[in-house]
Amino acid sequence: MTVDVDEARLDDAAAIAATDPQGMLRAVATSAAQVRMGLTAAYDAGFADVAAQGRPRAIVVAGMGGSGIAGDVFASVAGLTCPVPIVVHRGPGLPGWAGAADLVVAVSCSGTTDETLSAADEAVRRGATLLGIAAAGSPLARRCEQARGAFAPVVTQVGPRATLWGLATPLLVLGARLGLLDLGRNDEALEAAAQRLEAVAETCRPDREAFVNPAKVLAVELAGSLPMVWGTGQIGGVAALRMVCQFAENAKYPAVPGVLSEAHHNQVVTFDGAFGAGSAGVGRGGGGSDDDFFRDRVDDEAAETRLRLVLLRDDDNEASTLRARISEDVAGSRSIPTTVIRAEGTSPVERLASLVCLTDFATVYLAILQGIDPSPVPPIDEVKRRLENAD
Repeated sequence: MTVDVDEARLDDAAAIAATDPQGMLRAVATSAAQVRMGLTAAYDAGFADVAAQGRPRAIVVAGMGGSGIAGDVFASVAGLTCPVPIVVHRGPGLPGWAGAADLVVAVSCSGTTDETLSAADEAVRRGATLLGIAAAGSPLARRCEQARGAFAPVVTQVGPRATLWGLATPLLVLGARLGLLDLGRNDEALEAAAQRLEAVAETCRPDREAFVNPAKVLAVELAGSLPMVWGTGQIGGVAALRMVCQFAENAKYPAVPGVLSEAHHNQVVTFDGAFGAGSAGVGRGGGGSDDDFFRDRVDDEAAETRLRLVLLRDDDNEASTLRARISEDVAGSRSIPTTVIRAEGTSPVERLASLVCLTDFATVYLAILQGIDPSPVPPIDEVKRRLENAD
């Protein structure tokens, strides 16, 4: 497989504007503002009153696609020390065990997602406490009002996938009020995350040239490869899943998510398959992690697509550090290039923000690199239309 890319697009303001007419890059750059707006929405929503009712037996976060990932953010920041289970439910209804002792948070950017509305209805039927995070005035908002459940409104940025922090921030505030995670005094960890998001957005802004823009460099490295995105720790694993979802929706590009150490028990074997050491050719971006960014790619062989390992590292112990290093060594011994992105910041939410923001920008730049508008998602729209018209 070859991918038709034009690197000149990344430093051409007119080409960026023409390829991204709905402003997905601008939407990613609003991440810090989303955190601050989400804080206000959570404060005004009465989430503290929910916490006053006591800690639930379990929390079910019901959501799909770009809304559902907010639940993964919540669970990863709460971490393994969380005293109650946090279950991200992607589908209609609720797990059979969920009931009156549990808290259900329905998350839908539009507030119209069928599966999430089904989960909200089931929560009411079973007597579970219902909270909602969605667009104001939506069907989900009305359900929460009828059930007297707390509701946090969200302002959509292009689409759910570009509104992650507007959706996730109220969940994190709820978790802090329930004593499930620590955001510091006055939720200072969220403000630190917002500042981190601002810093990454500044570094990755469209008018910053490719050779000093880490998101543009990453997009060029990835073009033409088959990325295997592995995360370390709770934070890295969620960042890997998020990146692969963004590959699909923004760049219309396939990638494979994984987490260490699980990937060492299965996915690592692909290094010896047709896309790894078994491949005769070296595709675009191949040839080692120190690949020359400025080389002339016109004469590159149009060879087989090859793997590229992407490590999103938030090493929380010596074991994960060791596994990340071994991953690089094993990949390198098979001439599989590796890109390493390390989390930055103090708190879990800030470190997650550093990984997500950079990779969000990179997937949009990968779309632009291919001349693809990152915003539309025609296959999703077609599936919805066919479901609506089905007998």
